[in-house]
Amino acid sequence: MTVSLLSIIIGGLGVCLAFLLFRPDPLARFDLPEGQLFPSAPNSSVVLDLVHKKISGAHSETMGLGLKQRLYSTRQSMDSFFDDVPVTSDISPVDAGGVDAEWVIAQGADSSRRLLYIHGGAFYVGSAKSHRVITSKLSEITRCAVLAINYRLMPEHPRMAGVEDCRSAYGWLVANGPRGPSEASTVFVAGDSAGGNLSLSLAAWLRDTAGRVPNAVVALSPITDARMRSPSIKRNLDKDIMLKPLAKGLGKIPRPLLVAGKWLFTGRSPIDPVVSPLHGDLSGLPPTLIQVSDSEILLDDGRRYVNKAVAAGSHAVLQCWQNMPHVWQIFYPQLPEAVSAFEQIESFCECYA
Repeated sequence: MTVSLLSIIIGGLGVCLAFLLFRPDPLARFDLPEGQLFPSAPNSSVVLDLVHKKISGAHSETMGLGLKQRLYSTRQSMDSFFDDVPVTSDISPVDAGGVDAEWVIAQGADSSRRLLYIHGGAFYVGSAKSHRVITSKLSEITRCAVLAINYRLMPEHPRMAGVEDCRSAYGWLVANGPRGPSEASTVFVAGDSAGGNLSLSLAAWLRDTAGRVPNAVVALSPITDARMRSPSIKRNLDKDIMLKPLAKGLGKIPRPLLVAGKWLFTGRSPIDPVVSPLHGDLSGLPPTLIQVSDSEILLDDGRRYVNKAVAAGSHAVLQCWQNMPHVWQIFYPQLPEAVSAFEQIESFCECYA
């Protein structure tokens, strides 16, 4: 009797899981419209070839390493990837309410205007240092003191540790500037890839907890759906030189095992809005700008999020560049498209300062 009951329960769970995994995706209705398209600059092909070679070289350095060695090597490589790019902003370390961080302040920035920056890196690599090209430029164009945080990374820490660090750092930022305690006059939140995911998750949490909602949010190529079911994941797999190695590895895992593994590893369902902002209530959010490339696997993560947010009554804008690598903004100033992307960010933020 006990064995039969257990078999029924296991069978029922299997049917439910199969239904969730293989039913038509209800979010497919948010695949259109396309958003604002920015063509490639005529003179970017040579620079883009150099960018591709640099990315390919970084990937090849970790080939054949064990998991622990690969993690360490990838973190080291990412932190030093842009050492040859001059950063003109002042950099100073700070404890942001228990979260390791640094202030990035360009000449002419107003310390009462503040921006929380959350770096990308698939939740397991990346740092404030690795993204100084972006944070320095953001400080310059928004005239903000940028707080770039080193949130706790997986696998040493659980997924929610990073979420909690973003919430803590944001609260600290609102009440503290580079010169000490003082209320912020303007607050922005920005992030790329995994940091874009954390930025969007943070904005929804602030809305729901009646916290001070940021003036605007900027997400660069964000992850919005932990299910990894966006059509562009398959469609753009061979085009996305940055994320192709990771995506191909995950693609070899059967989907039921992949979903179950994500659930167990993160402690959250793949449709929990905390880890998958696309699946949450997207009404009443701050103005949001999302920039994506038409050649990256996360194109539809961004597109679906914007279209769903607009349908819910929020102000959200999708901007799409042609033939760019994932988070191409970090290749400023070499790529003309990075220059134009920052020009759009500057205009957007100034509307809500």
